[in-house]
Amino acid sequence: MKRIEFLKRIPFLRVLVRWLRLHPSTRPMREKRFGEVLRPSGCAENNYIKWLENRRLTAAKIDEIKNEISGFKYHPKISVIMPVFNVAPQWLMPAVESVKQQIYEKWELCIVDDCSSNPETIDCLKSISHPQIRIRFSDHNQGISGASNEAVQMMTGEYIALLDHDDVITEDALYEVVKAINAIDPDLIYSDEDRIDHQGVRAKPFFKPDWSPDLLRSQNYICHLTVIKKAVYTSINGFQAGVEAAQDHDLILRATEISNKIHHIPKILYSWREIATSTSIDSNAKPLAQSSGLKAVDEHLKRCFGGSVYVQKSPYQFVYDARFRLEDNPLVSIIIPTKDGISYLKDCISSIFNKSSYAHYEILILNNNSEESETHLYFTDITTKHQNIRVIDASYPFCWSRLNNQGVSEANGDVFIFLNNDTQVISSDWIERLAEQALREDVGVVGPLMLYKDGTIQHAGVVVGMGGWADHLFKGIKPNHTMSPFVSPMVKRNILAVTGSCMAVSREKMNSIGGFDERFLVCGSDVAFCIRAHEMGLHNIYDPFVRLYHFESKTRIPDDIPNCDFEMSKVYYNKYWKTGDPFYNIHLSLNTTTPALRW
Repeated sequence: MKRIEFLKRIPFLRVLVRWLRLHPSTRPMREKRFGEVLRPSGCAENNYIKWLENRRLTAAKIDEIKNEISGFKYHPKISVIMPVFNVAPQWLMPAVESVKQQIYEKWELCIVDDCSSNPETIDCLKSISHPQIRIRFSDHNQGISGASNEAVQMMTGEYIALLDHDDVITEDALYEVVKAINAIDPDLIYSDEDRIDHQGVRAKPFFKPDWSPDLLRSQNYICHLTVIKKAVYTSINGFQAGVEAAQDHDLILRATEISNKIHHIPKILYSWREIATSTSIDSNAKPLAQSSGLKAVDEHLKRCFGGSVYVQKSPYQFVYDARFRLEDNPLVSIIIPTKDGISYLKDCISSIFNKSSYAHYEILILNNNSEESETHLYFTDITTKHQNIRVIDASYPFCWSRLNNQGVSEANGDVFIFLNNDTQVISSDWIERLAEQALREDVGVVGPLMLYKDGTIQHAGVVVGMGGWADHLFKGIKPNHTMSPFVSPMVKRNILAVTGSCMAVSREKMNSIGGFDERFLVCGSDVAFCIRAHEMGLHNIYDPFVRLYHFESKTRIPDDIPNCDFEMSKVYYNKYWKTGDPFYNIHLSLNTTTPALRW
């Protein structure tokens, strides 16, 4: 009934795994299985510089790219648009040069100076002379949205690439974009990115997941490099006024409303310069950005889901919390399998009654062969006191899937919350938050942030392939909103899977997905269920604003897992072992649950 780390379940295998990880003779085998070797975790500056050096474009590789370009069936012109305002030449010229140095040569750079008052900026622009660069000087300041729209009016290409006046793109950026266009014809393209300091040193990489609509509603994770098809830009009427400092986020949100052809290039193609006037170094540099971002997300939600949906501030800057009001007071069925363990179960049930702000729920306790008299006395007591609790006998050998499927067959709710007996509620609004998302037509499964007793993370989403099977991301670290090479654990996002220790599914989706696979006996069917939801085109969600304790021991050696669970996991996981979990990033290690560079 608990989230399992597969290879640690069997004592012999646990010792074997430790030996495999540490013994030098196993290095070639580790490299073959994972495509990497264990390294110090994190993205310290020197590690990242070495990582970049290992991926530096050589002359031979550039020649290979040029040959590939010549074989493309489609050679679209990419129009790079750059609004400029009072930027220092020392930052402007590297931005321009990064475009001029593109390996893919069919581009144009459209620059609009938004009535700069800095004569150095004007002189620098006037010194630029290149047949593929067009420059226009505005006679009045119209803001970044207006200047960007004017730059688009100058363009002659089929695709628009957004470039800030002090940032740079890699020399293969447009090649990678055109390669994607030829392969899958996307309407919107984005890449990974990093930061670059005053000395030109690159650091702080951000390795993004593939298309994640709920993450985009939480923050503008797409950001840079963004390329959008001109026809899509025209259809949504370009950049809009009223969302200054969040105009890119607003543009991307509106583009995704009319197209789901969104492609992520898992390569760092854009470097965001850290200067005093940029939010890359100072989140307060643009005070309008937070309120404009809230406005953009709120208007997007209302266009997509109707007027009852809204966005609220989160505790973190530039992180937004989309809310979906529950209508018609749906009944929520909380399904808890148990065998004795009465001290855990009592605390779990008490936390539900004492902390939950949503009242329309029922609790179904699946009694799986409990033997202790104290347990049966508790069952009698709790069902006498509370009319919304039922104890249902499940007199067969333990099977997590079967127990929860039986719970569904006995439940009356519109939403099911599958819950471990060793959990405790932290967030008072946990039921409505899980239910309001599970009832969305486009959502499959919703899971919360779960914490160990010491307050560190036990679950913040599952990555399939991590640790060789599947594991919980951010496990064992503090639940803080800090920079990492991946998305913060405190931001709502789409994921491939969540833990069955606490997961919410609507009755409608449960029927369409088909229940838990009872060929799994102990563990793995929760992840398999989420995979099936994903492959039906549904979005699975991790919501960090829903919090529970999960008292699973970090060092405990659990009971044995039957071989059938391993074999069934292979069936479901194999595809993602080969291609990678789409909601993680191929450049991040699978040997650690804390995001770190993959070597």
